Amino acid sequence: MLDSLRMDGKRVIVTGAGRGLGRQMALHLADAGADVICAARTQSQIAAVATEIEAKGRQALVIPTDVSDSSQVDALVQQTIDEWGGFEVMLANAGASGPASMKHVTEISDEDWRETVDINLSSVFYSARAAVRHFLAAEKPGNIITVSSGTSLRGSGLQFFVDGVAKAGVINLTQSLAIQLARDQIRVNCIVPGFILQQTLEDEEEIEVARNQGSRIPIRRVGEAWELGPLAVYLASDASAYMTGEAFVIDGGGLAGGLAPTGWDVQSGIGGVPS
Repeated sequence: MLDSLRMDGKRVIVTGAGRGLGRQMALHLADAGADVICAARTQSQIAAVATEIEAKGRQALVIPTDVSDSSQVDALVQQTIDEWGGFEVMLANAGASGPASMKHVTEISDEDWRETVDINLSSVFYSARAAVRHFLAAEKPGNIITVSSGTSLRGSGLQFFVDGVAKAGVINLTQSLAIQLARDQIRVNCIVPGFILQQTLEDEEEIEVARNQGSRIPIRRVGEAWELGPLAVYLASDASAYMTGEAFVIDGGGLAGGLAPTGWDVQSGIGGVPS
């Protein structure tokens, strides 16, 4: 039964693979036997991840990409086809807090809005569209995994306002694509992380903030980036062959426990619990 979790012979594009969640998911996919195309803006970061993947005995391809630019996403897919003959899974992970973060609605410029939505929603659409075009042209099944955020599930304050709006769009995009593409045997599912540490903390103040946030989560700690890896493997593998259109929340029970998105105060947008 566990053989269905193996990824041997599968090729996976991971966007935002240079650090944090993307890096951990890429490494877990390699552990499961996948070969990984590492895409992100910073070449040095994805080159380092590729070295880690190759040390596990898997192949890695490094393709610097700004996923908020549709032409670069199309080029990413085309280069993968040219060099590796194609791929089976697109993991559209890239995203970031945009320039609209910590701004009141009256202070958010058109450019702030566009940039934040582009990196968090448009980038996922571009990645999915390019992947679907490849899967259909190759006349084979396909698999798309998107990454949203706990901020998408409830309204939030200043901290994650526009980010949350865009990430909510990712979940709807996932569900809509899943329905549209099911007959073509293309699955689309979404990972929804809550409060996750994306790197090892060394600063005492940051550690204290994380500890404080963790105390508000039912499981009494914040998540770690590696904990998304096994879920990514499951969704990328044949073990989840009957799943499509689903959003998988991994937040230590935060949403179920009534916390605001990722543990932040809904009014101020900074630390605390909803009043």
